[in-house]
Amino acid sequence: MNYLPISDNAARQIIDASTVWAEYLKALASAQPYAGGMYWKKEGGYEYLVKTYARSRQERMGARSTHTEKIYEEFHKNKVIRGERLGSLNAALNETQRQNKALKAGRTPEIVVALLNAVREAGLEEHFIVVGTHALYAYETAAGVRIIPGALATQDVDLLWDARKRLQFVVDLQRDAGSVLTVLKRADSSFRRKSEEGQNESAVNDKGFEVDFIRREVEDGDPHPFRFSADEDDLWPVRAQRASLLAQSPLFVHPVISATGRMATMRTVDPQTFVEFKQWMAEHAQNREPIKRRRDVYQAKIVQELMDKGLLASRASTGLQTFPGPQA
Repeated sequence: MNYLPISDNAARQIIDASTVWAEYLKALASAQPYAGGMYWKKEGGYEYLVKTYARSRQERMGARSTHTEKIYEEFHKNKVIRGERLGSLNAALNETQRQNKALKAGRTPEIVVALLNAVREAGLEEHFIVVGTHALYAYETAAGVRIIPGALATQDVDLLWDARKRLQFVVDLQRDAGSVLTVLKRADSSFRRKSEEGQNESAVNDKGFEVDFIRREVEDGDPHPFRFSADEDDLWPVRAQRASLLAQSPLFVHPVISATGRMATMRTVDPQTFVEFKQWMAEHAQNREPIKRRRDVYQAKIVQELMDKGLLASRASTGLQTFPGPQA
């Protein structure tokens, strides 16, 4: 058997936890416009409204008037209302995560959950998707099963950067973190770019866990090579075969849970895309090691079985011809 069903208690907990997590994220988004503060500032005989943001940023909202006084009042009223709801849901989430741990509702690696949350908190969630082995954690959580450990063992996670949105990415990155390496360090301060020559796409922490960044092969005037930021220590996503097809896959989005109960949202490719890509990797990928080819076949078989049993749903209908082998 390639997977086992989780207990009824754990299954119920995942359903309940997913609801709390979704509501928490909604409350967080709702409260975001009211982060910072708003106050009146005088300069001589002139008084105007100032909005404050993170990182000491400020914005003048206009001279004091009936209009700006209404803005001021609405801001503080909504800040209280949304802050109270966020506080309540934060408390509910803390209790939910304790229950997750007690009922063994999850086993996604803690570092992966921390990375996903760091990316989300930096406002970069829409620019990256998880591809490769770690997608199995989202699939098994959605299916209510535990895939056998042999199919999951890996010390690196692959993040596919969406080069189609590169201009917006640059704006979003500079708005908060400034560099992708800074985002990784928020998850684990020991992350460093790999020092080996030709490994600029990878960062590794003190426990040997790697984060690899990949991108589609160059097309439509994509800049190449491309470093995520002007920071000399930042990462350079590496081109990967057929990565553009992964980027075009329907998204599979599902909460994942670590062994400690912490939660994150994983964005990955549709299960059918995963199966077809893994099959292509096993048969056609250049310089693919035999042991990895065998694992590709095994992982594809497991995910296909979950779909065949009705435990996992797919929105893709790409067909194997989507991932052809190298041209003769």
